[in-house]
Amino acid sequence: MKRSASVETISDIQARIAHASQSELEALRILYASDSRKGVKHAFDVRKRQILREQEEQARLRALYDFDIRAGAHSCVLGMDEVGRGPLAGPMYVGGVVLNLNAPPIAELNDSKQIAPDKRERIAACIQQQALAFHIESVDAHDIDTYGMAYCLRSAFSSVIAYFDAHHVPVECILLDGVPLHLDKRERAVVKGDTKSASIAAASIIAKVARDNYMVEQHKLYPVYGFDAHKGYGSQQHINAIKTHGICPLHRVSFCKNFLS
Repeated sequence: MKRSASVETISDIQARIAHASQSELEALRILYASDSRKGVKHAFDVRKRQILREQEEQARLRALYDFDIRAGAHSCVLGMDEVGRGPLAGPMYVGGVVLNLNAPPIAELNDSKQIAPDKRERIAACIQQQALAFHIESVDAHDIDTYGMAYCLRSAFSSVIAYFDAHHVPVECILLDGVPLHLDKRERAVVKGDTKSASIAAASIIAKVARDNYMVEQHKLYPVYGFDAHKGYGSQQHINAIKTHGICPLHRVSFCKNFLS
């Protein structure tokens, strides 16, 4: 025998509401229209806000993918981004990703700086599983000191592009975050691209995760600097460690001169 809505507990109703789709929620609202209990009303309000946030997130993700589709005119798009241009220590990483733009968007894809570290790891794994192709290049501190950042940046981006060409990935559009580098006729620079382009955002994430993991490993070799915490950036903890202990092979000497006696 079917149980009537009037004998259901608030917990029962809340459980049904918590997992309802938008259409199911409207049906439940009609079903429990006469239920005046505050817990029921609150459950409807909470789920309605959740659905709105979910819709907004889906729209944001769809916009990232649509940007790339428009930019590439439905062709194969390579998104690229760098991570670690400004730290006092550690390499710079450049990532490149070719996404399947016709696949469902990767959940929570965003500018790497907007994502919590634990989520970045998970999203990076999804990118690497779902991407049509991806590649990461790194430039160590010695090369940055020797050749300068501008040269190293261009060299690393060129190497990533060369990887995709060498592996016969039919890239027809290259999206770069920031200013033009004029490396390739397929290139298009996108200001704040990691917030506009799905491919650039994906590139920023895999590069960020790879670099962070590298710096955590290097912390085991040079624990006095705290690389596991600041990843080589110029935190006060890091600057104090340089002043106390000097520099290690991971440091960019040209970046640390102001902190050395």
